[in-house]
Amino acid sequence: MAKKSKIAKNERRRQVVARYAARRAELKEILRRPSATEADRLAAARELRGQPRDASATRVRNRDRVDGRPRGYFRTFGLSRLNLRDQAHSGYLPGVRKSSW
Repeated sequence: MAKKSKIAKNERRRQVVARYAARRAELKEILRRPSATEADRLAAARELRGQPRDASATRVRNRDRVDGRPRGYFRTFGLSRLNLRDQAHSGYLPGVRKSSW
């Protein structure tokens, strides 16, 4: 089980990313566009630097939905390897079965 404070901090980061996502995409498009003037590019870069660090989507950590574990995360299920194994053995994940060969 992850610390409650780390889980809460990650949730706050998700909210900040959602709040700034549209404006951040606009600014990045201005930087990418070849027809943008140099002044527009500088202004866009300045505004991007002025945004909070947590506005970047790469700052959000994938965590297990059950207990918040940050390592061994399976994106398909939203679970860590430990909870994936427990729930698969218990039959809570339809279509998932233990392999044997």
